Amino acid sequence: MEGRHHVADSHDLIRVRGARVNNLKDISLDIPKRRLTVFTGVSGSGKSSLVFGTIAAESQRMINETYSAFVQGFMPTLARPDVDVLEGLTTAIIVDQERMGANPRSTVGTATDANAMLRILFSRLGEPHIGSSQAFSFNIASVRGGGAITQDRRDGKTISRTFTLTGGMCPRCEGMGNVSDVDLTELYDDSKSIAEGAITIPGYKVDSWWTGGTYTASDYLDPNKPIRDYTDKELHDFLYKEPTKVKVNGVNLTYEGLIPKIQKSMLSKDIESLQPHIRAFVERAATFADCPECGGTRLSEGARSSKIRGISIADACAMQISDLAEWLRGLDEPSVAPLLTSLRHTLDSFVEIGLGYLSLARASGTLSGGEAQRTKMIRHLGSSLTDVTYVFDEPTIGLHPHDIQRMNELLLQLRDKGNTVLVVEHKPEAIVIADHVVDLGPGAGKGGGEVVFEGDVDGLRTTGTLTGRHLDDRATLKPSPRQATGALAVRGASTNNLRDVSVDIPLGVLVVVTGVAGSGKSSLIHGSVARRDGVVTIDQGAIKGSRRSNPATYTGLLDPIRTAFAKANGVKPALFSANSEGACPNCNGAGVVYTDLAMMAGVATICEVCEGKRFQASVLDYHLGDRDISEVLAMSVTEAEGFFGAGDARTPAAHAILDRLEDVGLGYITLGQPLPTLSGGERQRLKLATHMGEKGGVYVLDEPTSGLHLADVENLLGLLDRLVDSGKTVIVIEHHQAVMAHADWIIDLGPGAGHDGGRIVFQGTPADLVAGRSTLTGQHLAAYVGADEISPTSREAIAAS
Repeated sequence: MEGRHHVADSHDLIRVRGARVNNLKDISLDIPKRRLTVFTGVSGSGKSSLVFGTIAAESQRMINETYSAFVQGFMPTLARPDVDVLEGLTTAIIVDQERMGANPRSTVGTATDANAMLRILFSRLGEPHIGSSQAFSFNIASVRGGGAITQDRRDGKTISRTFTLTGGMCPRCEGMGNVSDVDLTELYDDSKSIAEGAITIPGYKVDSWWTGGTYTASDYLDPNKPIRDYTDKELHDFLYKEPTKVKVNGVNLTYEGLIPKIQKSMLSKDIESLQPHIRAFVERAATFADCPECGGTRLSEGARSSKIRGISIADACAMQISDLAEWLRGLDEPSVAPLLTSLRHTLDSFVEIGLGYLSLARASGTLSGGEAQRTKMIRHLGSSLTDVTYVFDEPTIGLHPHDIQRMNELLLQLRDKGNTVLVVEHKPEAIVIADHVVDLGPGAGKGGGEVVFEGDVDGLRTTGTLTGRHLDDRATLKPSPRQATGALAVRGASTNNLRDVSVDIPLGVLVVVTGVAGSGKSSLIHGSVARRDGVVTIDQGAIKGSRRSNPATYTGLLDPIRTAFAKANGVKPALFSANSEGACPNCNGAGVVYTDLAMMAGVATICEVCEGKRFQASVLDYHLGDRDISEVLAMSVTEAEGFFGAGDARTPAAHAILDRLEDVGLGYITLGQPLPTLSGGERQRLKLATHMGEKGGVYVLDEPTSGLHLADVENLLGLLDRLVDSGKTVIVIEHHQAVMAHADWIIDLGPGAGHDGGRIVFQGTPADLVAGRSTLTGQHLAAYVGADEISPTSREAIAAS
């Protein structure tokens, strides 16, 4: 056997044959194992469909099938991807960009299990000793109880029992860290009476059924008396009265104080789900302050009193992770040695991955997409598993060019341990480290779904594909930046790590705010600019939508289309909604019929009655410009733009929305395509197109290049220019050097991350930034536009400063 090749070593490829998920056109390819393969192509070309929807999905499905039917019943059910052959798969670990759940109780510490280990550490070493690890958890309340219990035995004896459970939850804020208060001046005008319209809450009109029925006809209040003249009792009844049955004009109603009523109907709801005018009211009226009892730490007094070397668990969680790791190194306690080793490893992973500037107390819902993705990576960094397939979705999102180098090293480290690493990526700096490149295209949507190149990076450069042609693109600095028309003053900003920052943001120009990850960019803009009047903010938050949602419903495009159909045919607009009266009765307007098969994947079959068109047959008899509603929803944006722009179907309101979709480069998507089938980049641009219709003089965009191909970045820059030329101010938080080079004004934060950042290290034109090369951003931008190469010495000198 010596010297002969073992048959077990021959399985060194992942073979894909006949993949047809989403827009993939029956593609076949071989992916080398234990290598780093990068998948490129324009947004919507089929990268995610191939990597996530086919390879990773089938690997996860096959692993789930190894569990018993009982266990599978508790797991998400996955259908087999539409592919002929998938061979050579290994266990897939997916590290995607999904933002971490915005549950107010979830923090960086709870999401990574670092808190669980810290709690055990304090329960063993903390002085005074207050109880088990539960006594340090802000999610567990202290409970006491007692009473008589009857034991099941021959004499049926009754025994008296008491019990206590010590939790770490602050009783005042219930472990939330903040308490909400209501600004009464936003609820009513105290110079008026209720009958004169004193209540200023949206929907509370004097003649409305609710206000007229309960407040004005109630025995508790005089509707004609100005609120400022109320007695203490009347004011209490008006604001805080608990629900009480009252009879008004012979009808039984419930009278309730104003504050508990809006608490239930508005303040306790997810702010993202509220209508815009109600959301604006809630943001004005509700104020959130740190809990006065626990100081925002979420922990009870007992949990805060137990300390190790003068540090409480609250102090430890509030520390910057890099400082906490340093403090832990000073603890030498043999009794908890394995715990300390594990905790140090987790915290060192944070520092290694460039997240040392976070604290464990940071709410996980406030992390950006890139930070969330890197936080998920932490549990895999020190893993001893090999021969695993790691799947990454744009790991460089949210990273400064300086940090991309570190991310590249981590990906290569994972590969060198004997793993297969698959990366979906757009940034040239991350594409060049690939052992193998798969380029999809040639276009997006129906124009994509094919493999247009397979090979190494040098081969990609010489090919004529869109990615190959743009790989070595370099933007040039703008020769003559626009002049500001005014300034937006920010004074004394101190959100998160900002150090009393004051800056004048120029108006009427394209402003780019940049700096390393964690330097304070988002804190400055979202904390001091985004909430002002006339500012439209387009953040990285995921867009919400079920499989019934599509670009037409999300952008509001369907409303003018339904109205136009109704007007042309003399019928109700509701008939032209697949979620309302026009829905096919067999599939309820879904177009498919779902059959649930318990622990096995459910089956979706195209509805036989409407043939997937989602509408009743009678609705399809109505036409607008010779097309029925299902044919309109099957149109691409470009086709629909021509259709609604002229002729019998001319609808200016619909045409304006279609224009914006075309502007952001979504001309190829169909109006009725379900939202979950859109890629991350497409969803980001859909959001941008929707917000562009809002009235406002200042647009704030948070990393608009995420998910965009190199070729699409040019279109985005053109769009930003058009916005500025139309009189708007555009403020972009961005790391992409092409956007920096295109800016009229740059504000650079740093010099480092966390407590090493939070200061403005440069403000001026891109040309001055490149000429001075005084910051990390200046160095990288100079190299990008070809002004010079960054020498390792100067990089170290700047990092040290």
